[in-house]
Amino acid sequence: MSSTLSPALPSGTRLSQPTWRPATSVWLLALWLAVAGNLPLWLRVNELAGTPTQRLALLGGFGLVVVGVTAALLSLLAWPRVFRPVATALVLVSAFNTHFMLQYGAVIDPTMMANVVQTDVREVRDLMSWALPLTVLLVAGLPLWAIWRRPLATRSWLPQTGRNALGALVGVVVVVVATLVTYQDLASLMRNHKELRYMINPVNTLYAGSRLAIDQLPKQVQTLKPVGEDARLGTSYTSQGQPPLLMLVVGETARAQNFGLNGYARHTTPALARWQAEEGLVNFSQVQSCGTNTKVSVPCLFSPLTRAQGGDQTPEHENLLDVLQRAGLAVLWIDNQAGCKGVCARVPNASTLDLKIPGLCDSGECLDPAMLDGLDERIAALDPVRRARGVVLVMHQMGSHGPAYYKRSSPDRKPFMPECTSNTLSDCPPEQLVNAYDNSIAYTDHFLDLSLRWLKAREQSGANATGLIYLSDHGESLGEKGLYLHGVPYAMAPQQQTHVPMVAWLSPGLQQRSGVGQACLKAQADKPLSHDNLFHSVLGLMDVQTQAHELALDILAPCVASYAQLAPVTPTAAN
Repeated sequence: MSSTLSPALPSGTRLSQPTWRPATSVWLLALWLAVAGNLPLWLRVNELAGTPTQRLALLGGFGLVVVGVTAALLSLLAWPRVFRPVATALVLVSAFNTHFMLQYGAVIDPTMMANVVQTDVREVRDLMSWALPLTVLLVAGLPLWAIWRRPLATRSWLPQTGRNALGALVGVVVVVVATLVTYQDLASLMRNHKELRYMINPVNTLYAGSRLAIDQLPKQVQTLKPVGEDARLGTSYTSQGQPPLLMLVVGETARAQNFGLNGYARHTTPALARWQAEEGLVNFSQVQSCGTNTKVSVPCLFSPLTRAQGGDQTPEHENLLDVLQRAGLAVLWIDNQAGCKGVCARVPNASTLDLKIPGLCDSGECLDPAMLDGLDERIAALDPVRRARGVVLVMHQMGSHGPAYYKRSSPDRKPFMPECTSNTLSDCPPEQLVNAYDNSIAYTDHFLDLSLRWLKAREQSGANATGLIYLSDHGESLGEKGLYLHGVPYAMAPQQQTHVPMVAWLSPGLQQRSGVGQACLKAQADKPLSHDNLFHSVLGLMDVQTQAHELALDILAPCVASYAQLAPVTPTAAN
């Protein structure tokens, strides 16, 4: 038996490694990203298309637009040492985006990108599921193998520059031709469904990241513009017996639709209902948020600017807490969330991250009642001169933060069962998903009950005249129209993400010193309100006199007929 052997190679000779032609790599990858990397986009377009002919035209025309845009971008990057790492990043970004778009109906706009940048470990942990690595493998596995199996062929820089420019030009031509051929259907689709522009992978991430850097980086280094430099305490502080203590509870992801006080069929707020019936708590039923995510809504909530004035943009001004502190009051922020988004940067603040309270702080995070632990001692530690004038205390909840809603209530306080215990929300039966979310609302009701009891005890002990305002930062989608969680661009957001609950309770002592009676407060309960009102309403309630206070936005102003005539009092040694 004989065998045929290849001729022997000279000693030291190496076989050359197979390479990809740059144009081949660019167009194959562009085609893959346009199809596999944009599955959520094509599913959405398929839903929106009318006739089969229109569907075919839209999928074909829009698909060519995406291929052309991606190829033009990749052509500009088709350099041997650049292409592999950049292409790898774009493929992985598309894969991750695909997962979150499919699972939660998310879109990638600048605000969502800001949320990604500020996400903490707890939030990342809640978003992990077996579906994520599976999606990444299916979308990114094959192109990553191909990218790293062969490098690009090397050419001198001048010919390569010309080829790259030609490839980009061809991509632009494909975009122009496809747009012209399907212009009528494509223009109508994009005009009526603007969210589609934020679903094009990976261009959406590049656009959002660029916009975020351009808009926010310059503002990170500039000094905030002062607000309320003339802030002074009003006449109610001249001979006060009990100094005021106002608790502002910033809710998280609570939507008004599931709040029992707003007529929801389930009793998700039984404790608040008792406080409403017996203690004069007032529920405000028509309140709109400033944004659809914490990054926007929390700063906007405390901003002197309305949403229309730019309160939903990266802050350029000081906020409510700065004005209260400048007036001479003690301010304290306690956080059980992913930070205060800069709002508490210049006032005393604390976090629950390091607390180890059995039953409240397990698995690396705390339930909201942990913020009440040692609260009397925290207040006692504030500056005594300021504390003697009055205290504004902010409690930033974990609330109903998703997708792991089941973690937001303790095992002994789950009235609605069975509940969804997965963070892959689309896998849960709708009724179990709602059960888990409603349990989180019921637990917020429990936390507010504990807070109100604590405030009432402070007043009865003679320490303070107390009050509470609760207002959620934004709402939540629970599968309506295929959307989950929150963060949809405001102009397209469903009411589930923008209609939020708000309640207020004033003790007899705070009613007397502020002049705000229950009857007048209740008269404001069903009026259209928004986050725009909080800044001015708190200044009015705490009797802080400043030109920054706009009576038209103070929901309590109608209850204090003589407010405009109150003369300011200069605090002694405002620190």
